[in-house]
Amino acid sequence: MLRLPGVGPVFAAILRAEIGEITRFPSPRQLNSWAGLTPRHRESDTTIHRGGITKQGSRLVRWAMVEAVQRARLGTPMRNRYAQIVARRGGTAKHLAKVAAARELCECVFYALRDGHVRRLGQSRTA
Repeated sequence: MLRLPGVGPVFAAILRAEIGEITRFPSPRQLNSWAGLTPRHRESDTTIHRGGITKQGSRLVRWAMVEAVQRARLGTPMRNRYAQIVARRGGTAKHLAKVAAARELCECVFYALRDGHVRRLGQSRTA
């Protein structure tokens, strides 16, 4: 997990201790949801309302993910994702971009803990 951009020994220890046994999450989506990094979604009939992140879950994991994204060097996949969103949506979307990149980092953490090696580190998702 130390190979992830922005994740050092302290963040790795925090994530490992807070997440615990990774097998309780069947997929990275469940880990993101548990960490409170997913957007709120409410719908009734044909009306859909999407809001900010749910913030349900571990505050420490959420903080560590966002901090790791901010500390990642330029050119890393998470930092590229952040830059893509800011370029597309404008300078006012910096907070949105941090959380989106944190969700991507959380996905990488899931695979690092489950498989023992980091996936998707060399590529970045396009928006």
